Amino acid sequence: MNEFVIYPHAALSRKATPRPVDTKMLEAGARLLAAAQEVQAYGLAAAHLGLDEPLVVVSISAATAPRDYRALYNPQVIELAPETEMGMEGSVSLPGIEVPLARSLWVKLAHDDADGQRHVDRLEGFVARVAQHEIDQMNGVFFLQRLSRLKRDTALRRLKKRPL
Repeated sequence: MNEFVIYPHAALSRKATPRPVDTKMLEAGARLLAAAQEVQAYGLAAAHLGLDEPLVVVSISAATAPRDYRALYNPQVIELAPETEMGMEGSVSLPGIEVPLARSLWVKLAHDDADGQRHVDRLEGFVARVAQHEIDQMNGVFFLQRLSRLKRDTALRRLKKRPL
């Protein structure tokens, strides 16, 4: 069983530095993939495991379909749709808290595969939301940072009121 770091753990605010895909990154990718499968997450960033690696795992299937995970090494957002949509977001690092956030309807991103080959993909809808969320996390931006201070404080108060 994987242990996820819990907000406000320092790993969640560190930006991972891109580098060529290496053995350490591949091992982290395998561990992250196993963790995502274990909890059936839509996506995870290495930071959720306390790792400082430039990689995320995203299920590229629709929200209700069986998960179809892809490890994206060194992912980089190239272009975002100007149109946005509100949707609920949460994190394994802040269990039980979900907040509405605006995200672009599609994202064009570049990433490396396990062999170090660069790819460019366009993701849409819910899958685009998940990719944006996880790439933010990889870059040290926890989803609560996308909220106003008032909304962030409200979400954190809800967390404190929850029974253990």
